[in-house]
Amino acid sequence: MSVLIKPIITEKMTADSELFNRYGFFVNPAANKLEIKEAVEATYGVSVEKVRTMNYGPMRKSRYTKTGIQHGKTNAIKKAIVDVAEGDIIDFYSNL
Repeated sequence: MSVLIKPIITEKMTADSELFNRYGFFVNPAANKLEIKEAVEATYGVSVEKVRTMNYGPMRKSRYTKTGIQHGKTNAIKKAIVDVAEGDIIDFYSNL
């Protein structure tokens, strides 16, 4: 099971990383906080102080078409906000 799916790279998370040493990740919905902490420390070589998680349910949508009503939904996701120790940084742009 891969714990980390991908980092969250938005304006808000970039500002948080610069000001508070706080980084966001999309993670596996079955992963707990200890597994997320170990995965971030192993992948990026930093020491994690705090992990906060958020579960988002699927967004349901309906579309009206010629053939009738189409129902659909997006996937459920889990986000993790990771606080890194003072002096440690994660550079997401180094591998581009």
